[in-house]
Amino acid sequence: MSIKLIHTSDWQIGKVFRFVDNAIMGLLQDARLRAIARLGELAAVHGARHVLVAGDVYDMEVLSPRSINQPIERMRAFPHLRWHLLPGNHDPYRPNGLWDQLLRRGLPDNVHVHAAPEPAILEDDTAVLLPAPLRHRRTIGDPTTYMDDATVPDGLIRIGLAHGTIAGFGSDDADMPNYIAPDRPDKAGLSYLALGDWHGQKKINYRCWYSGTPELDAFDVIGGGQALLVEIEGPGALPKVTPVATGHYTWFSLSQQINTREDIDFLDAKLRGVTEDLNSVLVHLAVEGALSLQDRNYFEERIVESVSAALCFLRIDERRLFPRPTPEDLDQIDRGGFVRAAAEELMRQSEEGGESERAIAAEALQRLYIEHMKLQVGQK
Repeated sequence: MSIKLIHTSDWQIGKVFRFVDNAIMGLLQDARLRAIARLGELAAVHGARHVLVAGDVYDMEVLSPRSINQPIERMRAFPHLRWHLLPGNHDPYRPNGLWDQLLRRGLPDNVHVHAAPEPAILEDDTAVLLPAPLRHRRTIGDPTTYMDDATVPDGLIRIGLAHGTIAGFGSDDADMPNYIAPDRPDKAGLSYLALGDWHGQKKINYRCWYSGTPELDAFDVIGGGQALLVEIEGPGALPKVTPVATGHYTWFSLSQQINTREDIDFLDAKLRGVTEDLNSVLVHLAVEGALSLQDRNYFEERIVESVSAALCFLRIDERRLFPRPTPEDLDQIDRGGFVRAAAEELMRQSEEGGESERAIAAEALQRLYIEHMKLQVGQK
């Protein structure tokens, strides 16, 4: 008697990415749907018959009918696979809410919504699933407590499915919303507890894991873009847990010191060398240093305009990138007169005053330099 399953969570279908434009947001939203097919394909490759989705199938409770049905249709395409959906804190079960809408319309035979905390015998009669659905975004009390005393037939593999937070194991943790005790597998005799809520993949103990989101959605998530293949040989056996890659997009953060053109060239090569498929990469780049106006213009051309066009998305934090105008820079603007005086005043303001004032002055000085360079080109 054994079972194989795929553990996933936090699909958050319908998620809005406000920091990108509509075109890129559409790509990221579509990737979350395509991840469902990858999960189904992985299950088929590894011989798993069940996919446990540990909460937050949807990002919010109010979505268009199309958004609600899109993941259901992706799961329908794998009729020999059983999908087990759990309401989480983003999509809790409420009477006449999202989940009731789905249930009234009718779900495919292979898609099961676990809206009540009650045991469900898996169709192959080798295991029992103990789901702990959320009915509110913030629940006081451990939703998995009932698993300790759940009565199920003897000889079945006991598997828990929950969505919540395991924190620092301190005496105050139980007062946290959606708190889950880290020792629940031992108390409830679970071979495995499949958790959702944290978007990064994390092992709590041998029987308790967070799967992480199958498609990354933030720069600070560690271990996302994955799911878990779980194999359990029999009741009480320790599970064999194997991470499997599911994500299409790569998100990463990079900090770089730049003071010269050579530094900019190095950064250019570093970004282009991340992967062969740059169009699947989102980068948060923090730069610091000081550049001449000419080199700052070079940075705009090489990084802001060129490399960013190769990437799916590039966000640049340049709050610590300061101007360092040279005499040649100022001569390019004007060698004398009121324009030169204005440039020198902007240079002074960019070096003094508060952070916002320096930033405004630095931007104005750079703009003045660029416009005069354009003027010189036009006069040739």
